[in-house]
Amino acid sequence: MRDHPREANAAHHPDVWTGRATNRIQWLLALVGAGCMALGIELAVDPAWTWTSGIAPLVMAVVGCIAAGLLVLFGTLAFVHVDLKLDKECVEVRCGHMGVPRRRIPLAHVAGADFDPEITPRHWGGWGYRWRPEKGTAVVVRRGEGVVLRLWDGHTFTITVDDAEAAVRAIRARLRPNAPGPVH
Repeated sequence: MRDHPREANAAHHPDVWTGRATNRIQWLLALVGAGCMALGIELAVDPAWTWTSGIAPLVMAVVGCIAAGLLVLFGTLAFVHVDLKLDKECVEVRCGHMGVPRRRIPLAHVAGADFDPEITPRHWGGWGYRWRPEKGTAVVVRRGEGVVLRLWDGHTFTITVDDAEAAVRAIRARLRPNAPGPVH
């Protein structure tokens, strides 16, 4: 018995497609940030730390360690993983455990989607939410496969995600064939 084409397509492309990419190395960097914060707190509360040059260097060391620790800790935890969610109306990208930064791209703004087998942080200037004038915008949390969205305004948005080929198929299946072209 053959499935009706619409039923087969629905079975192949669920209403909501989700994917994720994770970078476990970011946890090590988060530990470095936590260590910096712990050092700052230790400097602030331990009476054994006496500074012969006065209180100002001690305050600067404490504030510097805590600030650096917070920046590293939250900066890395924000990009431990990226979640991609595709429904009938939009592509949504959320980073880290709090889901920030987040970007929602309506499918009406997507001209096409391509599979990229080798996205590297080096080509984007590192991990995280990146923008390069010659390449577009990207969320890169690890080296490897990803999705490149071509938007109607001429920009691109790249996301590292596991099973990126399935994501591209699901996005292409949802794109309207007669969507408007770029506005000039």
